[in-house]
Amino acid sequence: MDTSAPTRVAIVGAGGWGRQHARAFGTREDAEIVGIFSRSLDKASERAETWGTRGFDDLDRMIEETAPDLVSVCLPNSAHFEPTMAVIERGVPLFVEKPLVFDLDEADALLTAASERGLFFAINFNHRFAYPVERARRDIASGALGALNAATWRFGGEGDTQHHPHANLIETQCHGIDMLEHLLGPISAVSAEMTDGFAPGYSTLAVALRFANGAVGTLLGTYDSSYAYPGTHRLEINGSAGRLVIEDTVKRYELSQAGDATRRVWEAGYFDDRSRSFQATFDAHLDALLPALRAGQAPPVPATAGRRALEVAWAIIESYEQGRRVEVCAPTVQAATSLTSG
Repeated sequence: MDTSAPTRVAIVGAGGWGRQHARAFGTREDAEIVGIFSRSLDKASERAETWGTRGFDDLDRMIEETAPDLVSVCLPNSAHFEPTMAVIERGVPLFVEKPLVFDLDEADALLTAASERGLFFAINFNHRFAYPVERARRDIASGALGALNAATWRFGGEGDTQHHPHANLIETQCHGIDMLEHLLGPISAVSAEMTDGFAPGYSTLAVALRFANGAVGTLLGTYDSSYAYPGTHRLEINGSAGRLVIEDTVKRYELSQAGDATRRVWEAGYFDDRSRSFQATFDAHLDALLPALRAGQAPPVPATAGRRALEVAWAIIESYEQGRRVEVCAPTVQAATSLTSG
């Protein structure tokens, strides 16, 4: 890859979130969209016209003719495996949307195939790049909260579980699993309750959590709510010396110290549009991802994080189906290696 030239990006998917992929890559000086794929050539061509590039309905042909440095995959959530494997088999670095897949065997097949080729393989857990989350990670690392002892994640809105009975858990609450482990460390045990009384599939769930560091927590996720409601998302982490609260991912960050009624609060300032935009968490992820790709380094969020979130999700499913607490294995530690990138 010519590290002085814009990164050549081919996008797989022309749907709603694919529009965000096109916007995020297409508005950067260090990236160039060289092709957009959709199963509908009309949709691909319409989206491609917006960004001055070419539309394709043949994935293999797009890769062959455009020679991308990176392929960005953003198809419907249950249709990730085959196109992702196709890109891996072509030996092209890739960036995929969550969830990685719905099946652990498929996740392992993708990771094995990518590892055998030494591929850069990243996943878009973009919540990590919200400013309140980055601030929370710094405050925890500095000891501002003391020893962590409890956490709560709540996230809910409209959703569709018809394509998979556990869609709410695997495709949406994967953000909660990833975020809680990102901030508190590995989850070691889960105990779950679910309901399928309001929509097809298990549209609402509540999970009790234990972390390897001894902290406990809860995760509440639902597709039986509305993203129009205020307070759609709340993350609270409590420690021996303080507590932090994140509201609606990007809206507000609050830090309190034990015994002090005065709180420190962050909200985006008047001109700080980027920090208050949820979509801009994607841009912030690319700020880290593209330099890593060009430098031959590991991705800031590797696809193994998607596999880990899926592993915990299936432990939650097992807990509900068997009516018992389920232990979760510690995440596999993989040595960082220099990656080839085309």
